[in-house]
Amino acid sequence: MDILILCGGFTVLCLIGMPVAYALGLAAIMAAIYIDLPLEAIALKTSDGMDDFPLLAIPFFILAGGIMAEGGMAERIINLARVFVGFIRGGLALVNILASTMFGAISGSSVADTASIGSVMIPQMIKAGYPRLFAVNVTISGSLQPLLIPPSHNAVIYSLAAGGTVSVGALFMAGVIPGLLLGLSLMILCLIIAHRQKFPKGEVVSPRRALCIAADAFWGLITIFIILGGILSGIFTPTESAAVACVYAFIVTMFIYRDYRWKDLPLLVARIVRTVGMVMIMIGFSIAFGYMMAIMRVPAKATEFFVAISSDKYTFLLYVNILLLVLGTFMDLAPMLLICTPIFLPVIKTFGIDPVHFGIVMILNLGIGLLTPPVGPTMVVGCAIGKVTMEAVSRSILVFYIPMLIVLALVTYIPALTLWLPRVLGL
Repeated sequence: MDILILCGGFTVLCLIGMPVAYALGLAAIMAAIYIDLPLEAIALKTSDGMDDFPLLAIPFFILAGGIMAEGGMAERIINLARVFVGFIRGGLALVNILASTMFGAISGSSVADTASIGSVMIPQMIKAGYPRLFAVNVTISGSLQPLLIPPSHNAVIYSLAAGGTVSVGALFMAGVIPGLLLGLSLMILCLIIAHRQKFPKGEVVSPRRALCIAADAFWGLITIFIILGGILSGIFTPTESAAVACVYAFIVTMFIYRDYRWKDLPLLVARIVRTVGMVMIMIGFSIAFGYMMAIMRVPAKATEFFVAISSDKYTFLLYVNILLLVLGTFMDLAPMLLICTPIFLPVIKTFGIDPVHFGIVMILNLGIGLLTPPVGPTMVVGCAIGKVTMEAVSRSILVFYIPMLIVLALVTYIPALTLWLPRVLGL
């Protein structure tokens, strides 16, 4: 009955429209009252959940990505991507995906990537003769890469949900190959569609022009090397690298590119603070929710359940993939990571699955949910930019799920795709 109060209460509160963060907190409070647990324990767990040094990486990464996105970096990356693939048939679609790959290494956010890249690329693709729905589908599908390519703040959230037992640096590196593989698979699909539908070719960029474009994008791209180089060399922790990247992004945007007005900076900071506030509240309440799950032995009972239905880890991973794909359509990525990770962590240890590998599987699974109705925040942003309905995109995007699911299957059943790079780098 206590588990029903906790999980059932959370479900009912979400169904009646309460924000997920508050539903987590209120469900934890109701369960605590039911088992006569002092409410001070819930308050302490909520406070402890937000009082964690690695969490500082989240606001710094979000702020750095926001500054670079609104400071002209997205457009410079698009121009650079055009140099490499813009001249191919369907080249603008490839530019879109490649730009998402590069910008994802700065923003770490699917929604931010869609808003930044999409606001430039979707109108350009439509003007060049690409179908409106295709332009939107390419943009939102490509924006799945920033969830995997470092610096993904969702990797930080997963590490936190795992109790800090999983290295953020290892998770960052584990997402590199799956992220690039996803981008490559989407490019192949776009090439096939482009040749079948005779999409236009772009112009070849002259070597002199290409050098100018590369030089213009250079300062922004250095952010990637600051983040990854600092972590891999041991100079910075992930949190410190986020802070340094934030300062560098500010200097580049305001003093080198100078495309952003000083008077707009307070508005940007206010939006970032609002976003971070929502994330931190959700993290705090999710820790309290996880604490109640631990008291009620939910992880232990979940382990017993999965071991009972299957003793094979590959079958277990199949069940988990199906479950997360379904759940991801109804709830955002971050809360699902915070709720599901404490439940699944003991189970994967029983099956001998590496938690770094499983973290990338979870992030990719739930990331696909961002492109799936009825919630689909990334899809909502793409539809708003492209001025199309979610119903139309939901029908036309089906073919783009094929490469996503193929990559998901490869990442799930070939652990080396995620674990090879962290092991080579000694993480």
